Amino acid sequence: MTESPTPYVLDADTMTGGMRPIRQAVLAIGSNLGDRHARLQGAVSALEDTPEVQVVAISSVYETEPVGAPAGSDKFLNAVVLIDTTLTVHTLLDRALAIEDAFGRERDEANAPRTLDVDVIVVGERVAADEQLQLPHPRAHERGFVLVPWLEIDPEGQIPGHGFVADLIGGVDTSGVVKREDLEILL
Repeated sequence: MTESPTPYVLDADTMTGGMRPIRQAVLAIGSNLGDRHARLQGAVSALEDTPEVQVVAISSVYETEPVGAPAGSDKFLNAVVLIDTTLTVHTLLDRALAIEDAFGRERDEANAPRTLDVDVIVVGERVAADEQLQLPHPRAHERGFVLVPWLEIDPEGQIPGHGFVADLIGGVDTSGVVKREDLEILL
């Protein structure tokens, strides 16, 4: 993944004349509680409404088996969203968490069923590790429900430190990642 051909834009919101780079980011969205499709659509709509974010592409919707979830958990609907943004990585993470919260996400147990999950997978070629954020997402390279939809919309996509999505996908089990032809997320 590369930076945008025009790496700087004016911050029109503040009119300060400050310049910030445009970065391409990959977000994975998923839901396995309630109206799963409506929650994915709502997440994309919320991203579209975010200043300094432009939704570039949305994958098809895929139904997947839950990974590491408690027994009896329902299947997920998943998609990947490609955006261009001038937000800092931490501001983008804050927005992702706010979108999850708006859809009733509870964070009481790891891998528990959830109304909405919005994961920041990569932001440009940025590598980061702090208390709030790890980039690239630490398990994205081993998750079929991220790699399959990502490859669909970004055949040249890559995860810094791990390689191209097209190469990584061969090393993961994608048998439980099923495209839902009957569902679509609209811009």
